[in-house]
Amino acid sequence: MIALRADLKVVMAVQPVDFRKSVHTLSAVVSEALQANPYCGDVFVFRSKRMDRVKLLAWDGSGMVLVTKWLEQGRFSWPPIRDGVVHLSATQLAMLLDALDWMRVSPKPVRQPALVG
Repeated sequence: MIALRADLKVVMAVQPVDFRKSVHTLSAVVSEALQANPYCGDVFVFRSKRMDRVKLLAWDGSGMVLVTKWLEQGRFSWPPIRDGVVHLSATQLAMLLDALDWMRVSPKPVRQPALVG
């Protein structure tokens, strides 16, 4: 199971992938194309060419989890196709999966409290 926790690292592959790819093939994509360890506990997000499907790949400590979602209507919000990856927060991932425009939301800056002296 993929738990959406505050410290979750989410890595989105910007290039579309063939959605016939299995867990093993997507793990190889993570290793080779994204230069990451598929067993590190991060969530890796893949998109389809039509932008109406998403796959999540994650190691949960006991096995590899593959989640697929496709929309009956509409499309997911994706950055322009280019090489590389985009890092998301757990909140942005939740918004993506709800088919909301997560790219329009920016996190509030975290400020340290003023010292009282």
